[in-house]
Amino acid sequence: MFLENTVNPEAQFGWIEVISGSMFSGKTEELIRRLKRAQFAKQKVEIFKPMVDTRYSEENVVSHDNNEIASTPVPAAANIRILADTCDVVGIDEAQFFDEGIVRVCNDLANKGIRVIVAGLDMDFKGNPFGPMPALMATAEYVTKVHAVCAKTGNLAHYSHRKSTDENLVMLGESDAYEPLSRAAFYKENHK
Repeated sequence: MFLENTVNPEAQFGWIEVISGSMFSGKTEELIRRLKRAQFAKQKVEIFKPMVDTRYSEENVVSHDNNEIASTPVPAAANIRILADTCDVVGIDEAQFFDEGIVRVCNDLANKGIRVIVAGLDMDFKGNPFGPMPALMATAEYVTKVHAVCAKTGNLAHYSHRKSTDENLVMLGESDAYEPLSRAAFYKENHK
């Protein structure tokens, strides 16, 4: 899946790992797991999230299971480059909310020898690729796609269905506003 030890450390650059999927699929949980392993290995770790994401905490990255890790909220991707310059590992949650500059920031950090782990929604509530996530997945060395369980069928779900009629692209919410759906359930819900 991803490398934690390198064969030739003198020739090693950093790399980018992307964890993507729908809401309630465990993206943040997996991000936290990888970052805590790096901390346990005594690596210098910094975690970032967009300032707009205040659902569970103003500062911490928090999973739906209430697992959390301290983070630095930033207003734009460019701030990450400045704050992460001396790290071994950089974690970024909710990458879909960042501007397109996040792709360059992640690549610049990886080119400096930093392991970059990014989590984010791959699709918006309409089923379209979300923000910078397609470009991040294209340039990453490792991509992990995680799935939720469909709220209607119990099958694997990879769509984040919005329960309300709000058409804004960004609308923060939890299970009150979104539900994970399989392809069949998502199609049925959107073609009534």
